Amino acid sequence: MVALTTLARYIASRMEYSVNLSFKNFQQGVKDVDVWKNFFQGKLTYVHWTKGEEMAPTIGPQGGTLLVRRLISPDSSRVDVGDVVVLKDPENSDNLIVRRLAAVEGYEMVSKDEKDEPFVLDDDECWVVADNENMKPKQEAYDSRTFGPVSMSNIVGRVLYCLRNAVDHGPVNNRFALDLIYGLIFQIFMIRLCLSK
Repeated sequence: MVALTTLARYIASRMEYSVNLSFKNFQQGVKDVDVWKNFFQGKLTYVHWTKGEEMAPTIGPQGGTLLVRRLISPDSSRVDVGDVVVLKDPENSDNLIVRRLAAVEGYEMVSKDEKDEPFVLDDDECWVVADNENMKPKQEAYDSRTFGPVSMSNIVGRVLYCLRNAVDHGPVNNRFALDLIYGLIFQIFMIRLCLSK
């Protein structure tokens, strides 16, 4: 049985999601905005498959299946530095890429290359990087060092869990407090899954 406080937080989360999604659709000119449909049928999490070695070892050299928490209105209060996020490719918005959030608005960016001038990220901007340290920046690693700062509105969701293969899976390292909460949630989920068989 779920505690009433947990149920209340879940309902509040779903309501916030549905109102934000409906408002976003309304701003984009969608005439048939249905808050209740989004509340009952909208998905807070979804599965995303990724490939490539940019996020190894976090996700694995061949990619993996990810459980992603959808973020309708991402800002610096909903995502934090260190989170692994799914975002629209800045050069092709039809594609999604997975990267780690390295800096948000107000952070000063200083390069190791003395030719690059330091700069401060503007409002609604973030800096994302690939986890794979074996890849050369600007040549192999496709991240903000290649395409520059990214708008926070490009962020689609936060990665919670990664399934690399049948025996190699687990929570993705994000903010400490969220890691603790999600770790407990996934442990309970796995125990219930095992008990139901």
